[in-house]
Amino acid sequence: MTDIDAMLSPYIQAVEREIQRRVPPTEGGYCGFYGMLHYHLGWANADFEPEVGPRGKRIRSALCLLTCEALRGDFVPALPAAAAVELLHEFSLVHDDIEDGDRERRHRPTVWANWGKAQAINAGDGLYALAQLALLGLSEHNLPPDLILKAQQRFNETAVRLCQGQFLDISFERRPMVGPDEYLAMISGKTAALVGCAVELGGLVAGASADDLAALQTFGEALGLAFQMRDDLLGLWGDPQRTGKPAGNDIRKRKKSLPVMVALAGEGPASACLREIYARRTLDDRAVAEALALIAQTGARDQVHTLAYHESERALAALDRLSVPAERLAPLRTLAEALLERDY
Repeated sequence: MTDIDAMLSPYIQAVEREIQRRVPPTEGGYCGFYGMLHYHLGWANADFEPEVGPRGKRIRSALCLLTCEALRGDFVPALPAAAAVELLHEFSLVHDDIEDGDRERRHRPTVWANWGKAQAINAGDGLYALAQLALLGLSEHNLPPDLILKAQQRFNETAVRLCQGQFLDISFERRPMVGPDEYLAMISGKTAALVGCAVELGGLVAGASADDLAALQTFGEALGLAFQMRDDLLGLWGDPQRTGKPAGNDIRKRKKSLPVMVALAGEGPASACLREIYARRTLDDRAVAEALALIAQTGARDQVHTLAYHESERALAALDRLSVPAERLAPLRTLAEALLERDY
């Protein structure tokens, strides 16, 4: 990923500066409130002292900027949209950590683990409000008011889809079986919707045609589906030192990720054993290890790899439909291909 990191560095640095513009400093009576935000964003330690801490990959915001640059030749007007997408994503992570009971993210304690659930909810809500304000920054780039209104509508529709996806994800934990269509509906909301929104906002700012916006939506959402399928695999078999999450954590929480769902639905002895494990009241480390081995035995791991490949092919085919020279789309294509090979 070294070449990809080098390619993305100017975009990630630019959006990081834009986010820092939109999030107030840790000063005055609200130092603790904004300190939690700075901590979660990787700008401060738990004492709210400035620190270069672990941060998100900023992939969604990079996709927004790359799309705008490919269609317009300049990514700067899309910076407020990219910052808004990133802040919305970070809001969802703060709330997800509370709802999932995760005490660690990016190799350090989560916001709620440090300051309690009530303050973490407040911090997440603050990130959501700041995302809305960041998006209004599009007005600073002399964009038409109707375009900004359309961007706000698309952004808020995506926020609703995120909440819908999280609702399904939580409800799945209490159900013994989940169907493939239900799973796809869930990840379409939780992951694909935000990736699709990032790409569409970049296209909107660039003044893309209706046909190009439709192709960008397909590209973003298919890429988001493939991205989540890859994430599901990493959630079970990824290296904790790379992913920042305990190995097999999804099994402990009985999350219905795609490999688990496919394996549970199987008819062979490995699937039967897996269903027995999932029926237990609690799952210790030994049960988690057994479950991981059984999922692999069912062939679910290979099936999910194949499904992710098909979605990635659908995403790349959508790029080919854009009325933009292929050489200008090369960075988007390179990033999309690299995301499918990631190990973190």
